[in-house]
Amino acid sequence: MLPTAEDTHALGERIGRLLGAGDLVILDGALGAGKTVLTKGIAVGMGVTGIVMSPTFVIARVHRPATPGGVRLVHVDAYRLGGRLEFDDLDLDTDMTTAAVVVEWGEGRAEQLAADHLLVRLTRHPDDTRTAELSGTGERWSRLAEEIAGAAAHRGA
Repeated sequence: MLPTAEDTHALGERIGRLLGAGDLVILDGALGAGKTVLTKGIAVGMGVTGIVMSPTFVIARVHRPATPGGVRLVHVDAYRLGGRLEFDDLDLDTDMTTAAVVVEWGEGRAEQLAADHLLVRLTRHPDDTRTAELSGTGERWSRLAEEIAGAAAHRGA
């Protein structure tokens, strides 16, 4: 349970601290579910610079690391893309070697970027609380998804 936007942000920070070059996080959820708030937390956890905002109209934004040797964050919003072909036209697979990639509205489109990835499904409830369901594909993300979810449950968020 994510009672506040701050809890969603904190979940993102936990995820961001785990990300490195080649990592893929796919976000799914309705409008207002908290995908961009989660991504803002991911950016803080990764230590990247720049203001994180929804890239709906520009499709993708690149955030540089704040420190030398850090990893870039590529933040993508696939909402306006018509399907896999338009998604493929973004050529994100080249970014996967040097950046962590977070794709909002990416379920069903972004999985081909990395065999191992984290899927976060966010749900907004009528009382304005949210829940996050984490599922990992591949050994590393399957294990980390359970650890992140367990830490969030233990923390009460």
